[in-house]
Formats: sequence, structure tokens, C-alpha cells
Amino acid sequence: MTVSPSPSEGEVLVPDLNIGCWELFLAFGGVGLCGLGGVMPWTYRMLVEKRRWLNPEEFANMLSLCQFLPGGNAMNMAICVGSRFAGLRGAIVAFVGLMAMPIAIVLALATAYQSYGRIEAVEAAFHGVSSAAAGLILAMGLKIGWPQRRNPRVMAIAAAVIIAILVLKLPLAWVLLAGIPLSVVIARAVPR
Repeated sequence: MTVSPSPSEGEVLVPDLNIGCWELFLAFGGVGLCGLGGVMPWTYRMLVEKRRWLNPEEFANMLSLCQFLPGGNAMNMAICVGSRFAGLRGAIVAFVGLMAMPIAIVLALATAYQSYGRIEAVEAAFHGVSSAAAGLILAMGLKIGWPQRRNPRVMAIAAAVIIAILVLKLPLAWVLLAGIPLSVVIARAVPR
């Protein structure tokens, strides 16, 4: 790995990297294995802090692109990073590395549940896991929503969505189809 000599003011030194497919597979495999409840923080740590394959600005730019594209952000990030450093093979290998362990774990758990799901202890364990997952979703919702608690527009839209789904039991797709244009209208009409 070589580093470009003297940076101009405000410029970040970016190493010239030669990253192979095996290294991409192992790096994203580690992210996939560690990223319970979401892998993007692990992806940032691996790409920017640990391996220094991207600087923070490059990561933010790539993440912005990945959020715009269809599919999961982490999967898109693996494909973009793999492609950047090793072309099409790198994209495939990084994606497979990211997904291999989670898929293996899910298949093993599904097989175990099919064979032993009727056992009371196993059933209780799966209820515990589902409770933990619900807690993670609730915590993430609160974390995202807490800074907006004083914004009447956001609170009105959130309340309408909660009522539509929990009270009226409307399908999520219909709530989204109605909620997106409604939220745009409210955002323009109601002052902050």
C-alpha cells in the first residue's frame, strides 16, 4: 500500500489500495457475522476505521448512493466497494461474504425450529428472540424519533400512521401510499 505524498490543505491522504477478492470476502464476512440488528455501523468501522479502505467522506458519499438504490443498504455497499476494488468479481465476492454467514445461521435456526420447535424450551427461546427483535425496532424508532418530538408536523404524521396501522388495522402498503403524499402536503402547509 502506498500513500500519495503531500496533500494540499484540507485534503485527506487516500492510499492506493490493491485489495483482492479473498480480502473482500473475509472483511464483509466478518461484518455479516457481527452485524446483529444492522450491519452499517460495523461496515463503517471495517471500511473507514479498521482497514481504511475509504475515508469518512467517501463512505458517506457511497452510503448516499446505496440508500438511493433499491435493496438493502449494506448489500449495496458491499457490491459498490467490491466493484471499486476488484471489479465484477469483487462485487460478487463481497456480497457473498456479507450474506453467507447470516444465511447459514437463518437456515440452521429454521431447521432447528422445524425439528425442535414444539419443545417448550425452544419455543420459549424463539419468543425471547422475537421480543428482543421487537425491542430493537422500538429502540431504533425512539432513537430516530426523539429529536423530532417538538416538531408538530412530524408528530402529526407519526400519530396518523400509528392510528392507521394499530387502531384501524390498515395494510402497511396503503398507509405508505397515502402517507407519503400526505406528509409532503403537511410539510409544506404546516410551519415548523
